[in-house]
This record gives sequence, structure tokens and C-alpha cells, in this order.
Amino acid sequence: MKPQDITKEKSSMWIFGYGSLVWRPDFTYKSCKIGHIRGYKRRFWQGDDFYRGDKQKPGRVATLVADQEACTWGVAYEVSESQVQESLQYLNMREVVLGGYMTKMVEFIPKERSHGPLLALVYIATSDNPMYLGPASIKDVAAQIATCRGNTGHNIEYLVRLADFMRHYCPEVEDEHLFSIEAALLNIFHEGGGIKAADQNSLMLEAI
Repeated sequence: MKPQDITKEKSSMWIFGYGSLVWRPDFTYKSCKIGHIRGYKRRFWQGDDFYRGDKQKPGRVATLVADQEACTWGVAYEVSESQVQESLQYLNMREVVLGGYMTKMVEFIPKERSHGPLLALVYIATSDNPMYLGPASIKDVAAQIATCRGNTGHNIEYLVRLADFMRHYCPEVEDEHLFSIEAALLNIFHEGGGIKAADQNSLMLEAI
């Protein structure tokens, strides 16, 4: 999808993030909104052999899986027309070339009731890309995340910061998949330690 095709007859575009983009966009944007898209569920089924893992031990990062009954929360970033080409070039390298993702246009629904739905670009890693790992048990996913590190940092950081975003900005949303992996990861480091939920993020980040 070319920048000129997305921005044709528009003064700006929106990009929806549901993984590391929610806390580390690293591109210039005009504004952002918390909200969700429907018809997809977030799953840690995509492999990462650059940012959060390597060729020998790929990490696990989030992708979207079609599910008509589900919705996924994240952040939509508004990119002005003058920023689009540079932003998409950066994201193409980050998400497509190095990440194995493809682009799709989706309807984004802002959390603020005063704003109507927006058309947004999203990056999705499908099962036909070479880095796709697919389903695994929550325990196995947590164990893999606990041992992987890439050029950007430890795989644990990716998970913890995403969970922290959900708690802080979407406290009413129960992301069972995400929080179950977080809990399983905590158990790896603190078996039977009686650690309070409020202390989970800081404890795991201290371990990396």
C-alpha cells in the first residue's frame, strides 16, 4: 500500500497500534486517540527474530487474529499529510521488512464518545509469513518470552509495557490472553511468592 494511495484526497491518515506502537511509536504524529477495532483479537502468535529475539531464539509479539466476536484496544495516531511518507517508510521497515506484517485498513472506534469511527491503517502478521509461530499454551508462550532478547531489548519488556498500557488507559477492558501470559510470566520468577498484582510490572522489569 503506497502512501499516495492512502492519503489521496485526505489531509491526514490514522495508524492503529496494538503492540509496541502503543508505547513506542517512534514516528511523528499530530494527535492520538485511545480506542478499539472490532472483528479481531490480539494474540502472541508472531515470532520476532530482530527486535525481541534472534535467529536462534525468536521472541513472541502480538498480531491480530480474525474473530467476529472480539475487539482489540490500542492507540490510533493521526499523521498529517506532510508526515505520511516519512512515517510509512519507517513503519514499513519496522513492521513489514523486519517484522513480517502486512497492512490493512480497519474501522477504529475512539474511546471518547464525542468522536465517531475513523478509518485506520493497521499492521497484521498472518499465518503465511515466515516468522509466524502460531498458537501455544499460555505457559509455553510465557516461558518463551522469559528467555528472549533482541536488538530493542528483552521480550519481557514488550509484554509488560503492553499490559501496563491496558491497565492504565483501558482499565475496564479484560484482555484475558494478555493478562494470562503476564501472570504466567510472573510465576516463572516468583513461584508462590504472594506478589501483589500492583507490583507485577516493576518486578518483571527489574529481572531483565
